[in-house]
Amino acid sequence: MNEELIPLQNSEDEDNGEKMEEVLSDAGCSSESWAILPVLCLTHVFKFLDEGDRRSADLVCQRWHNIMHSPSLWRSHTFHLNVRPSKYRHSEFHSSVAYVQSRGVYLERLAVLVNPPSTYSIAWRLLKTIKTVFDELTRVRASLKSISFTNLELDRPCWTSRLRNSFVIFLVSFLRTQGSKLDSVCLNGMKIGMIQGLEMLTTLAQSQNLTNHRYYISTLDLKGFFSGEVPVYRNSNMPRTLGFMKGLTHLSLSYSCLSDELLKALQPRDQGWRDFIHLKTLSLWCSLNLPHGQVICGHSWESLASCCPGLKVKIEVDQILNTDRLARILLPEIPLVDFSMTTFYSPNEEWSPRPLFYVMLPQFRLTLKFLTLHLSNCSELLDDELLKLVRRCDRLEQLRVWAFLEIRTVQRLLRIRLAQRSLLNTIRVSVYSVEEDHEEQKEQLEKLLSTYRDLPPELDFFATVYPYV
Repeated sequence: MNEELIPLQNSEDEDNGEKMEEVLSDAGCSSESWAILPVLCLTHVFKFLDEGDRRSADLVCQRWHNIMHSPSLWRSHTFHLNVRPSKYRHSEFHSSVAYVQSRGVYLERLAVLVNPPSTYSIAWRLLKTIKTVFDELTRVRASLKSISFTNLELDRPCWTSRLRNSFVIFLVSFLRTQGSKLDSVCLNGMKIGMIQGLEMLTTLAQSQNLTNHRYYISTLDLKGFFSGEVPVYRNSNMPRTLGFMKGLTHLSLSYSCLSDELLKALQPRDQGWRDFIHLKTLSLWCSLNLPHGQVICGHSWESLASCCPGLKVKIEVDQILNTDRLARILLPEIPLVDFSMTTFYSPNEEWSPRPLFYVMLPQFRLTLKFLTLHLSNCSELLDDELLKLVRRCDRLEQLRVWAFLEIRTVQRLLRIRLAQRSLLNTIRVSVYSVEEDHEEQKEQLEKLLSTYRDLPPELDFFATVYPYV
C-alpha cells in the first residue's frame, strides 16, 4: 500500500490536528462550521480520504475520532502489493496484516492489486502475504462480498509449479468456503493454465449452487484469466461451468473464451425467478497475442440478444490488423454499445482502418454509444472517414480519439455536435504530431476554438496537440 496502517499514537502524527486546522482555514472553513455538520455528512466526507488523511482527521477531536471508527468507512479496501521492503516503511506484509487485524471485520469489498513479480523470492513473499491476509480475514470472520486479484500473471517463470499449485490450492479452498457469499469476483490478469483455471471456476460455480437463492455472483471479470496461448473456446467445460452461474449480469472475458456454445450457455433457461435475472453487460477483450481465429455464428449472437433484453456488448480490440478477422469479430447481430480499438502500424504494412470506418462500425449506427480510437495513421489521412462515421452513428454519446488529424477536423467535429448531435456530450481529441516544435499547431488549434466560448454546459469537450513518440 502507499500508506500503511500504523498505531494512532505515532510521533509523526503529533501535529496532524494542527495541520488539519490549517487545511480547513485555507479552504475558508472554520472548525466551528465543521463541528455542526451531522454525523452522516462527516462520514460521507471521510469516505473520500486516503488512509493518511484519515489518521490525521482521527486526531482532530473526540467526535471525529468516534466517527472514524464507523464500520461504513472501512467496507472497501485495496491492497497495493509490491512486496519490496524499505527501510523507511514497513513491508506490505506487515502493513496488510495489521490493517486486516484492525479493520478486517468490517471489510466487504477487497481488491489485491500487485506488480507482477520478477523473481522467485518476490513471488514467494507475495504468496505468503496474500495467504496470511486471507487467513486473518477468515479468523476475524469478515463477510466478503467482493474480491479482486489483479495482475498476478501466474504464467511468469518466477511462479514455479510449486508456488503456482500452492496458490491455486489456497484460492480453491477459500472459494469453496466463502464463495457462496460473493456477488463480485475479479480474476483479471491471472494468466493461469486451462486445468487449474477451470478448477477455480468450477469451485466458484458449485459454491453458488449451495445457496438458497440469497447470494449469486452478478459480476465476473475473467479478462486475461487464462494464459495467453490457451485456446479456451475449444474446451467444452468452459460454457458448461459458466452456465451453472445462475445470477450473472455482468461478464468480462478474453475473446479467446468465446464460442457458440458459450453464447448459448449464457442464455437464461430456468423459469420463474430466473425470468428477471439475465445477462446485461458482456465485455470482450481481443488482442493480437491471444487466440482469436474462431468463427462465431451470427445467429448465436442474435439468439443471446433476444433472450437478454437490453444486453450491452463492449468490445476492446488491441493490435489486430487483419481486416478479415476484424470482420469475423464485429458481426452485425451484436448489440454493440462500446467499441475501443488500439492499433500501431507502420507505413509498410498493407492495412488500413478504412473498412472499419466505412463498413464494420456503421453496422452498429443504431446501438453504438461509446467510441474510442487510438490510431497511428501517419501514412494516411482519415479525417473525412471519421467525420462521416460520427454523422452516421445516431446514438453516439462519447468520442475519444488519438490520431493524426488535421487541426480543422477538431472544429468540424464540434460543429457536428452543435448542429445535430445533442447526445454527443463527450468529445476528447488528441491530435498526434511528429513535428519537433508543435507549438505552432497548438496555437492554430487555440485560434480555431477561440470563437467557441459559450459551449453547452452538458458538453465535455477537450482537444490538444500531442507529440507522437
